Amino acid sequence: MSKEGTAPSAAVEELPRAVVRRLVKDKLSQLRRGGDDDVNVQKDALLAFAESARIFIHYLSATANDVCKESKRQTMNAEDVLKALEEIEFPEFIEPLRHSLQGFRSKNAIKKSDTKGKGTPRKRKMEEESTAENEDGQQIAEEEMEADAEALESDDE
Repeated sequence: MSKEGTAPSAAVEELPRAVVRRLVKDKLSQLRRGGDDDVNVQKDALLAFAESARIFIHYLSATANDVCKESKRQTMNAEDVLKALEEIEFPEFIEPLRHSLQGFRSKNAIKKSDTKGKGTPRKRKMEEESTAENEDGQQIAEEEMEADAEALESDDE
């Protein structure tokens, strides 16, 4: 496809080429077991990998969005993505993704505990309440947060 025929937003949707190249080379070198670590991949092949990954991400996110809407929620969460993987028949990705997600959450918990002493107690309490979730996984309604903000404003007066 020529550059003249692409829309200006097409560049925004492209995956970073360096990341795609590194992932492809790492995976190919793993598959070659004991072989040469220096794997060459043609530019067209890298473009095909990047485009395939982009399409997969769009398909997965659209399916996860449908799962989210079926649950009558507007905010997509990790469980929606996991359920979408099952729906599009990629169950082999679910456990590795759960493992990665758990590692990500653990790292974030450590970062949060390291920075916990910063900020005022009142501000920290509001931030914790704003991210609290009910049993359906939905965020607390904006009315409750607005009521908290109004209460704080009346305290300041």
